[in-house]
Order: sequence, then structure tokens, then C-alpha cells
Amino acid sequence: MGKGFLYMTELDLMQNLRSKWFWAYSFLFGAFVAIMFLSGVTESQIIGFVGLSRLMVTFMQVSMAILPIYVLITTVRSVVGDRESNVMEYMLSLPISFSAYYWSKFVSKFLVIYIPVLFALIVAIVWGGLKNLEIPWDLFFFYSALLAALIFNFLGLGMFISARAKSQEVAIGTAFIIWLILVAFLDLLLMGMMLKMRMNPDVVIWGGMINPLQIFRTGSLILFDQKLTVMGPASYYVLDVLGRNAFLILSIAYPLFLGWLFAFLGGRYFRKNDVI
Repeated sequence: MGKGFLYMTELDLMQNLRSKWFWAYSFLFGAFVAIMFLSGVTESQIIGFVGLSRLMVTFMQVSMAILPIYVLITTVRSVVGDRESNVMEYMLSLPISFSAYYWSKFVSKFLVIYIPVLFALIVAIVWGGLKNLEIPWDLFFFYSALLAALIFNFLGLGMFISARAKSQEVAIGTAFIIWLILVAFLDLLLMGMMLKMRMNPDVVIWGGMINPLQIFRTGSLILFDQKLTVMGPASYYVLDVLGRNAFLILSIAYPLFLGWLFAFLGGRYFRKNDVI
């Protein structure tokens, strides 16, 4: 892809940096960390975790609620939006390949979304260091990787939808429906299905683990709750079959693979079809 890819990535990054949504999104995570410090979250305790560890656990739970829908809504308009505004036709008239155009969108979106989240975690580490709090480096590095995997996963899905959708309205509607389904099929609904339909518990639980949101949630919990007591009986299936360390690896590898697969399929469709 060469220079065309670098040029398009830089151009898309500059466009995103001029967007008010980017700065509002960055301010949201920075302000959230500040509010948690001011509200005394670091002084509270949960299952033995206190200080920065307690803050990071809360930060991950909030990220699980905000990031997926934000990534989907902002990403699904990338390709189809350029097509509807005729920007794509102009850009592809330049010496830029279809692959360079598509993957530059993917990379720039990932950087724009991930860097503010990572920066918020770094600010928490620096602030905690100034207040002489113990810094949980293991949580910091793992949560940084876990957040990158979550963003990568939904970014790949968003690019796939954007490449296939016929209009921005269809793309946004599809993204919202997928997000609702993923949120719905978390623990509560799965347990209700098992009781109502008398399904095999193994099928229900491992069916739920296909959900990347469930994988992310369980991975963020397993570091501070090694027995997954908050998940109830489902924890026995997870820990007995996979084990703690294997699940930590899975919680990063699976979303990354899923995101790459959707991004690859979207890029393949984009190259082989008349997208203009």
C-alpha cells in the first residue's frame, strides 16, 4: 500500500483531530478519571482491592458500557459516509489503492479511539504516583491490552458494516441492533433462557462466551476476583475447562481475531465490488 496508505492515514487522523466529537470523547474519559479521584473511589475497597486497583476496575466497567457503541456508531459511517458524500470517488481517483484507502481508515480510527483511553489510564497512574498510591502495573498493562482488543473487535465489525451498508441510516441501524443483541445476551438473559427452555447449561454458557462483550467483562473481572464469585455457577465452567491464565489470554486473543476477521471480510468486499 506504501505512500498512499501513509498519506490517507495522516489525512484521516487530521480530519478526526479537527472533530469536536474527538475532543468531547477524550474529555469524557479524562474527566471520568478525575471525578473518580475526587469522589474518593481510590479510598474504597472491593474484594481486597483498594487505591488505583479499585479505580481501574471501575474504569473498565464504564468502558465496557461506552466504548462498543461509540466505536460502532463512529466507525460504520466511515466508508458509506464517504461514498454518499462523493468523497470516496474523489479520493480513489488519486493514485491510492482500495486497500490503502480501507486500511488507512481502520488504523486512523483505532488510534483516535484508543489513544484517549490509554492516556486516561496513564493519567491515573501518574496521579496515583503523585499521591503515593501503590501502582498495580499488572492491571495497567493487562487492562491496556484488553481495551485495545475490545476496540479492535468492534472497529473491525464497524468497518465490515460500513463496507457492506447501502446508506448511513442502514449502517447505524445495523450497528445499534447488533449492540443491543450483544448487551442482551449477557449473564442475566442467558440464565433466564436456561431456566425457561431447560437448555443444557454447557450450551448456554459457552454460547454466551461467543459474545465478545461477555469475554471482555469476564476477563476484566477475573484479575480481581480469581474465583469469579460474581458470576455464580457459570464460573465453574470457565475456570475448570480453561483455567485462569488461559482465559486471560483468550480474553485478548479472541476479540483481536474476531475484529481482524470482520475487518478482512469488509476489506475483501470493498476491493472486489463496485462500492462507488
